[in-house]
Amino acid sequence: MAWLLLVVAGLLETGFAVCLKLSHGFTRIWPTIAFAAFALSSFGLLTLALKKLDVGPAYAVWTGIGAAGTAIYGMIFLGDVVSTLKLVSISLVIIGVIGLQLSGSAH
Repeated sequence: MAWLLLVVAGLLETGFAVCLKLSHGFTRIWPTIAFAAFALSSFGLLTLALKKLDVGPAYAVWTGIGAAGTAIYGMIFLGDVVSTLKLVSISLVIIGVIGLQLSGSAH
């Protein structure tokens, strides 16, 4: 259950990063409100997951999902540049996250 909470928290991190961009420096109200909701939810679920998981691998998974998800979202929906190096790098982040998850132990 802790890993599920962590994955959802990572997806919500993607949401708050995208909303942060869309808020244009907190000058647009609805993206700013969405940013706050996603951020609070993400940190809340991360906090719950950390009750059962080691902090190092859990934090790496959370940030890895957020970073990869944000980069992928940006390429698909925001017109960010797609390059082979960027795709390989995202793949390496995901592989690293999986490796950390497999090497860690849940309580």
